[in-house]
Amino acid sequence: MYITITPQKLGENYSQSSADFVQYLEKENEGLDSENGDFFFNQYEDKIGAKEVVQEIDGNTAKLKKIEPKFYSITVSPSKYELKRLQNSSEDLKRYTREVMRDYVSSFNREINGKPISIDDIKYYAKIEHQRTFKGSDIQIRENQPFAAKILELRKEIRTIQSGEKEGSIKDLERKIVKLEQEAPHRQNGKRIVRGMKKEGSQSHIHIIVSRKDASNSFSLSPGSKYKSSEVMMNGKLVRRGFDRDQFFTRAENTFDRTFGYQRNFVETYHARKEFIKNPNFYFSALLQLPTNEKTITFKLMREFGMPVQSIPTNSAQLALKVFNRLRRGVEVAIKSSSIGI
Repeated sequence: MYITITPQKLGENYSQSSADFVQYLEKENEGLDSENGDFFFNQYEDKIGAKEVVQEIDGNTAKLKKIEPKFYSITVSPSKYELKRLQNSSEDLKRYTREVMRDYVSSFNREINGKPISIDDIKYYAKIEHQRTFKGSDIQIRENQPFAAKILELRKEIRTIQSGEKEGSIKDLERKIVKLEQEAPHRQNGKRIVRGMKKEGSQSHIHIIVSRKDASNSFSLSPGSKYKSSEVMMNGKLVRRGFDRDQFFTRAENTFDRTFGYQRNFVETYHARKEFIKNPNFYFSALLQLPTNEKTITFKLMREFGMPVQSIPTNSAQLALKVFNRLRRGVEVAIKSSSIGI
C-alpha cells in the first residue's frame, strides 16, 4: 500500500483552482457518455460530476493566501496482492476510501468548536482509476534507459543515411535495434517497456481531492503541517494543532487488512519501510527472523520493489554501510511514495 499526500503546485505557485487536476482525473472517461463514465464520490454521495467538484473545492478557500495550498491530493495505491483480496474492485475501493478518510480526520490533533474533527468537518471528493502508465521513476524505465538511448542513436543514424547525409547499411542498423529491443531487461507482452505504456494487470487506485479548509470554510486543516502533535497558546486560548502522518499511514493499512482480511507481509508495512531508512540494522534483523515461508514471500516482494535481493545481508556482520546504501538507492522511489510530499 502506497499513500501520498501532496499540495498541488504549478512551478513555484500553488494551484488557485482545482479545474486542471479534476480534468486530469477525467482522462479515463474520454470517449464515454456521461452514464458510462466513472463519477466522483464523497462520504455520502456516489455520482458527483466534475463541474460540481471544481465549484465546491474552489469555493471553499476563504482567507487562504496565494502562497498557501487550496487543496491536497491524496493518492492511495494498493499493491497487486492487496487488489486480489477485493471482490468488486470499484465498490470495495469506494468503501475503503470512506474508511480511510475517517482515519485521515482522526489523525489531526485539532478541534473545531471544542470537538475533535469528524468526517463531516472535511470536504473531499474521490475517484477510482483502473489504469496506470509507466513513468520515468519506475525501475523498469530506469533499467531500460541505456537500451532506449542506444536505440534512439541508431534510429537517428538511419535517418541521416536515408537523407543522404552519410552512407551505411540501414539493414545492419535495424538488426542492431531488434537485438537491443530483445536484450532490454524489462518487457511487457513481448515489447520493451517504455514511458507512457499502460501497465498490465489490475492497476486500480484512488485519487482524493481534499479541501484545505473545513466544510464550513472557517478553519484551515493542513495534513502538511510541520507539527505532528502539539499545543500552543493563541489569543489567550490553548490550541491543539498538527497532523500525525505516521498514524494516518499505519491506520490506513490496518483498515485495509481488517476490512478485507488481508495478511500483510513484513516488507509491505509502512513501519518496515520507515525502519529501512532510519534503522537498517533493525530492519534486516527483523527480516532475517521471519518464518521461512514468510521470508520467501518477503524476498519475492523485495525483488518486485526493485531491491537487489542477492545483496541482502545474511547476518549482522554484513550490515555494512556500503550494502545498505546500495539497497537504499534501489528502493528510493518506493520509500518516497510512502511519505507526505510537502
